[in-house]
Amino acid sequence: MKIVVNTRLLLKNKLEGIGWFSYETLKRITANHPEHHFIFLFDREPDEEFIFSDNVTPLILSPQARHPILFYLWFEFSVAGILNKMKPDLFLSPDGYLSLSANCKQLAVIHDLNFEHYPNDVSFTVRKYYKYFFPRFARKASRIATVSEFSKNDIIKTYSIDPSKIDVVYNGCNTNYAPVSDEIKKLTRNKYSGDKEYFLFVGALHPRKNIARLFQAFDKFRKSSVSDVKLLIVGAKYYWTKEIRASYENMQFKNDVVFTGRLNSEELNKVLGSALALTYVPYFEGFGIPILEAFNCHTPVITSNVTSMPEVAGDAALLVDPFSVDSIADGLLQIYQQPELRKTLIEKGIIRNRNFSWAKTADALWESVLKAV
Repeated sequence: MKIVVNTRLLLKNKLEGIGWFSYETLKRITANHPEHHFIFLFDREPDEEFIFSDNVTPLILSPQARHPILFYLWFEFSVAGILNKMKPDLFLSPDGYLSLSANCKQLAVIHDLNFEHYPNDVSFTVRKYYKYFFPRFARKASRIATVSEFSKNDIIKTYSIDPSKIDVVYNGCNTNYAPVSDEIKKLTRNKYSGDKEYFLFVGALHPRKNIARLFQAFDKFRKSSVSDVKLLIVGAKYYWTKEIRASYENMQFKNDVVFTGRLNSEELNKVLGSALALTYVPYFEGFGIPILEAFNCHTPVITSNVTSMPEVAGDAALLVDPFSVDSIADGLLQIYQQPELRKTLIEKGIIRNRNFSWAKTADALWESVLKAV
């Protein structure tokens, strides 16, 4: 088969959630199926590490697709032109964007529909693009893959898509994440939190990640616990909104919040493995890879009781109401005060994580490819 793939999110040192999904699945699929030819479409010069095997041919198309108008030009003209010329067996798009102008079979990986439920969490122009095009992408697709049963049901209900057209391909977790030694824990805490214990958030500071309520909950926890525990925030300030800023500025204990910015995977492993717990409480998520990363590091997890997160965490995390500051604060207090609870969650997390791997994700996505062609 000849399979054209949208790989525009494979960016050196800038892989986010969907970028990691693309990297981990495509690396395995291309290596596992040398009998097929894959054409990777980039919107800029790719790094050599993304040309995974000899059966991959990179192709650079302009313009760089980083704005709704450029999304349109890239997918409806540049990508469509290549697809209509090459006539591949399939166009695979790990970020869900398809080409409505192309006449070939297409497989979209639609990770979630956050913008349909919380439209104000994205900018006006991006929101307009998503709400116009994604229903059309879903109908255009020969097949859809998504990363949780929650997202599958959401796509079915929101876009009236036939359930038999959608496959669930759970995310995996980078195996580089692993427990760290007591010595590494001490060095890491010295570096980031003045040798104090800390709760940890990992992710882009997007409104749906619920950072504003996490700040308020941490403040409430500190007032009631009489502790010196810190809060580490790992991630780029892409969306430092007025609400997030106000929540932070109004904190009594804001000096105990540490912003590290983005960290590479090696450093993140140390930070995650040294944390008192991961505090990952978005109010909407299609999957939530940091939950698995924490499980890998033998770190307890506090996460939300809504959308996909209970499905991913199972009984291995402390579930809280992300819309309730009191509920989040109570979760922090329970984890801090109950070492036996931390131990139990770690043990359950080790077992739970066996259900997920990038190898399983790649195999499931390949099964979806075979159904689509």
